[in-house]
Amino acid sequence: MLDADGSSTADELVADANRLRRIYDDDLGAGGRVGAPRPVVSDSWQRSLAARIDPESRLPPLVFAADELPSLRESHPLHEVMPLLRTTLVSIADEAMHVMLVTDADGHVLWRDGAHGLLPSADDVGLVEGTRWTEDAIGTNAMGTALAVDAPVRIHSAEHLVRTYHDWTCVAAPVHDPDTGDTIGAIDISGPLHTVHPALVQLVTATAQLAENQLRVRLAIADERLRVKNMPHLSALRGVEGALLSPSGRVIASEPYGRFPERIRLEQGTDRVRLGDGREMTVEALAEGYLLVPPARRRKRIAVPEPGSSLALRFTGGAGPRITLDGAEQAATLRPAEILTALALHPDGVSGEQLTLMLYGEDGNPTTVRGEIHRLRSSLGPELLLTRPYRLAAEPDADFLRMRAALREGRVTDALAACHGELLPRSDAPAVRELRDELTAGLRHAVLASDDAELLHRFSGHPLGADDLEVHERLLELLGRDDPRRAAVAARTERLLT
Repeated sequence: MLDADGSSTADELVADANRLRRIYDDDLGAGGRVGAPRPVVSDSWQRSLAARIDPESRLPPLVFAADELPSLRESHPLHEVMPLLRTTLVSIADEAMHVMLVTDADGHVLWRDGAHGLLPSADDVGLVEGTRWTEDAIGTNAMGTALAVDAPVRIHSAEHLVRTYHDWTCVAAPVHDPDTGDTIGAIDISGPLHTVHPALVQLVTATAQLAENQLRVRLAIADERLRVKNMPHLSALRGVEGALLSPSGRVIASEPYGRFPERIRLEQGTDRVRLGDGREMTVEALAEGYLLVPPARRRKRIAVPEPGSSLALRFTGGAGPRITLDGAEQAATLRPAEILTALALHPDGVSGEQLTLMLYGEDGNPTTVRGEIHRLRSSLGPELLLTRPYRLAAEPDADFLRMRAALREGRVTDALAACHGELLPRSDAPAVRELRDELTAGLRHAVLASDDAELLHRFSGHPLGADDLEVHERLLELLGRDDPRRAAVAARTERLLT
């Protein structure tokens, strides 16, 4: 099929596209004289038309703004395997004039990368982050159809329902959660119809499988940590049957071995479950996962000392402060976040007067602070927030603490990775303002002083560096003339100059 210069493939692809256009015009007009589309395409057209998709001049809906994407990406399971996807696909996409797109389970494009020269054309047809590509949003396309049929799909030229995409060919494969088996997203390669290679279907499918395998390895590591941490609960049953379950209901360990199915479905908030063989078990929630024991053992179970509560704080960035207590994440209002910031900075504790100064300055009232501490202790638990002096029982896993430590140790890349933006940007508390200025200025200075083009490029797209003219000008000095990123950086620099 391939000549030495690849022209035969291109000619055949164009000829095939013309044949598909004739089928498209004939089939949508219900003529049926030229031929029929492939069943996977025909079925998709029917679903798309039933969803009232207009085949003429339509672009996908933009669902998420640019400033919403960072938090969506970070919370998505595929965030952890993006380095693998970029290593496997982006270099190929760049050379072959394609773009790589990665969606969530609902068809929203969260990541895009690939050939710099093709990105403007991709922009013109809505192949951009934040758009939705399900069949009911934009008709037959590789991403949406792969999600709909849960299988790898290639959609070539006029197999797209919307005419806008008849000059494009797309290949996509779904990615599944190794824990639940649910589809969590799709990986897609898209490009002009004359550049596609028949091996792309196998490549994208294999890459999706690699992503699933890496997620499976991470799951196995998490399972082992859960098992080791919680085996004392199972051991304390002293021979009575029981099982240790993951948060999703998978059996991690059991006593005796083999007496429980691989997975047990648990309804939200339930305290009992009946197994397939008729046994009834009591469900006891642990800090992570669940313990199943016979009902008669519930109150007799030997108490196992629980490890101290774990507290994680994400207070940088514009998405709002988030607190994770024993694995459960929740949004936090500003004042509790300010209190926790001050306490995290002083692990040995502070007096009421000191904390008042940190939060309110000279005009503060210690009585107000005592009331706020009381409410925060009710929320976190008295074993975590101690008094006399006010302090946290253990150092929290806080993004601003990791960032500060990394900067002080000269680990600039780690400092940037820990930072999502300014520390509590809406806060006017003196202690927060001082730390915010220290972290922001320290990170900027460290990045500029590094003369590291890769680090500067990351920082130029970061909330703290996106509008920094000096950062962009220095980056232009470091990027080679042939670097595909140079044009975009130059355009942003020009915008900052105006």
